[in-house]
Amino acid sequence: MGRIVRVLEGRFGRLVLTDLAPEDRLESASCPTVVLQHGGDEVLFLNPGDIHVALGATRLLAFHAALEWLQASFPAVFGEQDSRPFPVPREPITPRIRQLGDALAVEVLNDRFLSTERIEFMLQELVLSIVETYLARRRASSPLWRGSRFEDSRIRRALALLRARPNKDLNMDSLASQVGLSRSRFYDLFQVCTGRSPRSYLDMLCVESAISKLSTGRNRIADVSAELGFSAQSNFTRFFLNQVGIPPSEYRRAASRLEPEVEGDPAPENRG
Repeated sequence: MGRIVRVLEGRFGRLVLTDLAPEDRLESASCPTVVLQHGGDEVLFLNPGDIHVALGATRLLAFHAALEWLQASFPAVFGEQDSRPFPVPREPITPRIRQLGDALAVEVLNDRFLSTERIEFMLQELVLSIVETYLARRRASSPLWRGSRFEDSRIRRALALLRARPNKDLNMDSLASQVGLSRSRFYDLFQVCTGRSPRSYLDMLCVESAISKLSTGRNRIADVSAELGFSAQSNFTRFFLNQVGIPPSEYRRAASRLEPEVEGDPAPENRG
């Protein structure tokens, strides 16, 4: 079972940070589960009833996704008729999913500043990335997007452009033009698909990116500020304070004390 470090529950399901020793087991129970290892190079996928067995000491972030929450956004992927939505047990991790995993782990640990809204946003981004990166490739003939909030390919393209370089200077009129929509149509469709305005979505991406960069301790705040398009570090500090509740310097100090004390190289194995 391992040592549970943190558990976060919400309408999205359960997010569990766990330290596993060799031979410890993690079970997906009745819901699809995504497992991200600290420092690992793979994403593990557990269908309901599957079990992950650790071959080495490792820290895992396990997202036990509530089926209703998944179906609300991706009914064609996680429909009730498909009890095993993940076709393979593991895939190479992408930089985007690694960033999301790192940011989620820090957020769960940094629970003094926790925002359920921010966690749910990142989990939605995680599932969307999984569907786009892995499932769409392996289910090319399947109508994955049918009935999804993200069915419009132009909005998915806009989201990809926003993720590629979150920047406060980004011109939304130009973004609308790049995906072939008028400004008003773009804003209307974006709100329907994501539940947010384009600017609000960009703000969440900027916060997520900042959390990921600050938590490594290798980035100067001035560099993070400049990379995210802020004209002055003071503007970034004010933005981060408004979004997270504390200044970026304090968040970085808190995050630097949260490194896992797990020895040994991670060596995953899935048995289902």
